[in-house]
Amino acid sequence: MELLWMILYAVIVLFALLGAVTYAILFERKVIGYMQVRVGPNRHGPWGMFQTIADVSKLLMKEDVVPHVADRKIFVMAPVIAFTPAFAVLAVIPWSENIYAADLNIGLLYFLGFSSITMLGVLTGGWSSNNKYSLLGSIRGVAQMVSYEIPLVLSVLGVVIIAGSLNLRDIVFYQESMGVWFIVPQILAFIVYMISSIAELNRSPFDLPEAESELVSGYHTEYSGFRFAFFMLAEYTYAIAISALATVLFFGGWLGPAFLPGIVWFLLKMCIFMFIWYWLRATLPRARVDHLMKFGWKVLIPLALLNIVITSIIKVWMG
Repeated sequence: MELLWMILYAVIVLFALLGAVTYAILFERKVIGYMQVRVGPNRHGPWGMFQTIADVSKLLMKEDVVPHVADRKIFVMAPVIAFTPAFAVLAVIPWSENIYAADLNIGLLYFLGFSSITMLGVLTGGWSSNNKYSLLGSIRGVAQMVSYEIPLVLSVLGVVIIAGSLNLRDIVFYQESMGVWFIVPQILAFIVYMISSIAELNRSPFDLPEAESELVSGYHTEYSGFRFAFFMLAEYTYAIAISALATVLFFGGWLGPAFLPGIVWFLLKMCIFMFIWYWLRATLPRARVDHLMKFGWKVLIPLALLNIVITSIIKVWMG
């Protein structure tokens, strides 16, 4: 019976995720269109509501092309390797006080460990394509993801020090007992987390692995049809997971006034976090790769370490 409930929960989350990704893409296109004084999608359905469904249908109907010189087995597996960890980390996200899959004592460690596997999908996708542009895009992507994984992990350590737990539900309960969300005492950590997560996801203005002027389309240049869609699904799934983690760590998770259910507050906070990403994409130009790497190693990592030191001193001083 327990196994049956696990499978049922996974299926429900998967279908909810597909719907969320579909309308996250539409929301992004509409927001960017509005900010750039454009109409945005408005042809398929009312307010363009079915535009993403039409785009996905088109991708699914396209021919599945595998280059003759590609390493076929790895080429086929790369999108799956990229998507599976991004979906698996959702198991430890507490959507509300009573809606969650796994209440792990090391939930945060599980999330950070599994999410880092996604970069293997990026690397194998570019390498197996046997295309120089794809290989350069994948190498650049992995270098960027590894570099910004470090400040991202360091930024959440301040929260762990204060809460004294790696359990995501316990972190939310601790914020409830304090009467304040962790974004207030950990504002520096949140800024580092925000910037690192954007770079980790290869999103604008740090979308260098997909720099069209240099790399055609980056690590997925040779992918088409549903395999290309799988890479996009992995990217947006990871974006939703990172937003959910930020909501738990810094915005009090499901906490909010009692006139709305906890899961509604959780989803609203996630939407605000993702809106900031769309806002940045609509307004900022792409960064240069050397500037990006220097900023990660010489600015974000020292700031994250400084936050850990300050948090530790305050924690010891307050007993």
